[in-house]
Amino acid sequence: MSKLEDIVSLCKRRGFIFPGSDVYGGMAGTWDFGPLGVTLKKKIMDAWWEYFVESREDVYGIDAAIIMNPRTWIASGHTATFADPLVECKECKSRFRADKIADGINESVTTEEFLATHTKCPVCGKENWGPIRKFNMMFSTHVGAVLPEDTADNPELAEKNIAYLRPETAQGIFTNYKNVIDTIYPNLPFGLAQQGKAFRNEISPRDFILRDRECSQMEIEYFVAPDTWEENFEKMRSLQHDFLENIIGLDSKNIHELEVPKEDRAFYSKRTIDFMFDYPNGEEELMGLAYRTDFDLKNIERESGKSMEYRDKQTGETFVPHVIEPSIGVERLFLAVISTAYTEDEINGEKRIVLKLPENLAPYRFCVSPLLKNKPELVRKAQEVYDKLRKKYINVTWDDSGNIGKRYRKQDEIGTPKCIVIDFDTLEDDTVTIRDRDTTEQIRVNIADL
Repeated sequence: MSKLEDIVSLCKRRGFIFPGSDVYGGMAGTWDFGPLGVTLKKKIMDAWWEYFVESREDVYGIDAAIIMNPRTWIASGHTATFADPLVECKECKSRFRADKIADGINESVTTEEFLATHTKCPVCGKENWGPIRKFNMMFSTHVGAVLPEDTADNPELAEKNIAYLRPETAQGIFTNYKNVIDTIYPNLPFGLAQQGKAFRNEISPRDFILRDRECSQMEIEYFVAPDTWEENFEKMRSLQHDFLENIIGLDSKNIHELEVPKEDRAFYSKRTIDFMFDYPNGEEELMGLAYRTDFDLKNIERESGKSMEYRDKQTGETFVPHVIEPSIGVERLFLAVISTAYTEDEINGEKRIVLKLPENLAPYRFCVSPLLKNKPELVRKAQEVYDKLRKKYINVTWDDSGNIGKRYRKQDEIGTPKCIVIDFDTLEDDTVTIRDRDTTEQIRVNIADL
């Protein structure tokens, strides 16, 4: 498989992803999507939405606010437990997640367990560590006209004005569960889906877009009767494989299921399967499937004092539904798609880089080129072909820079499946050359048949 640095280089060189605030020297854990990256990202998100929401009759979409009432995070347990083990090097003052720099330990590691690993500081190489501390990863902010300095002597007022950027999209779904029941009263089981930004103040963001401080998530909370959770869990498990392999085009041999043991599961989960993927830098989590029981709705019920019960339309029975949650980070899926597509091969003795993206995800479906840009008659004819294709396919690009060979190499690198070239024969018989990205084979086709 390709090296991560090769993919990072391609993404910046061809306008997929840039370091955040690049012109000012960047900002750790933030990334900006360029013109091609935005298009690919949107197509991935649209494919997920079409598969899990629009093509189904039992899943509905919502779009909740990013900044929510702070009681949301008290009820969900994030205020108390959404933390990573932070360790500081006493020599150089660098800070790290203890479980990510030492082998064989997890998030619940103690100071003694960490010190026993004899881990050296990745920055200075010394082995002189402070105690493990819990670091809450939620970004806090102040809401309203009261400034932090105005509340320096008034802790109670300060607390009232503190809010958080959401660390996950799931709670926006749970807090709207009752609104959905009261308005459209869907049949059980049903799902609520959301795509949107989430923010996590990672101690040590790393590995390109795998672990960053701002990301996009796609989540479904699928509400089920308590005694049906297992069958619905298995159905969702199968759907996830189908989506990743047949819609997104990931190779099944690079996808592995990890049954998460109790001690490593999130505090709300009674069963979790992590879908792991073989990234260029090793195996990492791509997607999760969790059985959250009635944990979230019961917590909301206690914190808000409002009933979260569902009344079955057939039996009249009332109960608090249990929840199956498929969740995926868009950036992780984006990198999995790029990693799968990235290919280095040799054509006629010349090495090339090609992104063999599925046609439904490629930023451009076609590239139209005049063979020579200094021949007005070729340019005019190429423009006609371009305009016709644009009426049917939005994602069509134009390229007349450099010679035709350089254009092919550029389009190979950005994943364009087909290049259409207008040459002098076109002016005679209205046929064009179509070149295939993956095979480099070329055929003549009449413009009317494009």
